[in-house]
Amino acid sequence: MPPRKSQLQVVPRKPIAGQQQDARSIGHHSKHELVSGRWLLAAVSIAVAAAAICGWLVLCLLFWQGSWQLLYHPSTKVTKTPASVGLAFDPVAFAVTDTGVPQLKGWWIPAPQASGQRRLTVVYLHGENGNLGDTVDALAQLHATGVNVFAFDYRGYGQSQFARPSERNWLEDADWAISYLTGTRQIEAGSIVLDGTSLGANLALEVARKHPELAGVIVDSPMDDPMATIFNDARARMVPARLLVQDRYDLDAAARANQVPVLWFERALINPRENAAGEPQAYQKVPARKMIVWVNPAGNAYEQTENALSRWLDGLAVR
Repeated sequence: MPPRKSQLQVVPRKPIAGQQQDARSIGHHSKHELVSGRWLLAAVSIAVAAAAICGWLVLCLLFWQGSWQLLYHPSTKVTKTPASVGLAFDPVAFAVTDTGVPQLKGWWIPAPQASGQRRLTVVYLHGENGNLGDTVDALAQLHATGVNVFAFDYRGYGQSQFARPSERNWLEDADWAISYLTGTRQIEAGSIVLDGTSLGANLALEVARKHPELAGVIVDSPMDDPMATIFNDARARMVPARLLVQDRYDLDAAARANQVPVLWFERALINPRENAAGEPQAYQKVPARKMIVWVNPAGNAYEQTENALSRWLDGLAVR
């Protein structure tokens, strides 16, 4: 009997769980999924708009941080003092913080002992450029009239503590100066005169409006519209500049509300700010006793200014 051939029986192998599903998945994903063109266009548009908004916000931030430099030009190096023109003076530090650090630095220049005007103290408010070192000649001219002179640098100028210049800070600094004189030096407010030049003249009128108890205010060539320097800049048209910048220096409003005697200097015979009456519009709005002096640039400006100062100060009543 021939030997029996062994028969191999092939047993079908059961598929491993999930294997069949994977195959289907592979077949499924092998087909390309198409993104809607409308959805893609919307996504790109949103991304571009978001980038534009972010860029505009960055521009607003940069303008807010740097626009002050269009108006204010402080310097920190003081290269000249009253001693350079033969005036004795005392360095002054005041407006002390809670930690004992003085925020403002200035000079006290006492009147000559024999002066009949030593009853008056003039607070000098310099303009938007430089620092106290650039005002020594003007301080000497004031002192020549026989008054005490107190001058200081705003924060951010000269040796005063650093802070970004602004109308609010300038007003606060001027208030601190008056408080120093009345509180520390025991000087009557009614014997204090403010004297400002350029943007400092605008400030002087604003401070005088807040302090009607002062003896008077001297205004030398105030700026009609200081903020035009900022708001007329090409970059200001790209951002909401009037919302980002809080300074205004409204000369007309300050003049209209002033209640103390005013001496007003203009430095040209022909001035674009003249109206039909030949006087600046802001000057006309001053309700208090006032006097305007047109300094002839063809003459001796120093002599004209000093003579007008002496006459006005002589007639100033101390309260």
